[in-house]
Amino acid sequence: MKRTLMVVLFATLLFAQSGKPQNIFTPDQIKWGPVPAFIAPGAQLAVLEGNPAASSGDFTVRLKMPDGYKIAPHWHPKRENVTVISGSFKVGMGDKFEESKMSSFAPGSFAYLDPDMHHYAMASGETIVQVHGMSPLQFNYVNPAEDPSKK
Repeated sequence: MKRTLMVVLFATLLFAQSGKPQNIFTPDQIKWGPVPAFIAPGAQLAVLEGNPAASSGDFTVRLKMPDGYKIAPHWHPKRENVTVISGSFKVGMGDKFEESKMSSFAPGSFAYLDPDMHHYAMASGETIVQVHGMSPLQFNYVNPAEDPSKK
């Protein structure tokens, strides 16, 4: 059984290196790039699976944020599932960014936010979170003036 698993993993890694779709990632294989316009610049995004901009289907992305990076109050039309990979992720609920009302989540923490839940976030130290859900991934800012794509 152990040998079979190693053969499958090795074959998958070879397949990944061949330029075809990859379905297993080690941390050094994750390709980071800029965030889309609806997320404040300064962070990096990696798409691990699916297409978060598609009209349907599943997606998994990682967001790498520098210390102090903030995400203004917003909501999503579909459920958002978040796992903290590293750093400390601070989250608050409501329509106004209030750092004193945020809770801090350590690596390994998981949360899901149902559609229309108004929330905001901040990185404490360099922080990586993994987000998965149903496409399309959309941010609806409570205050439209805080939408980075409008600036």
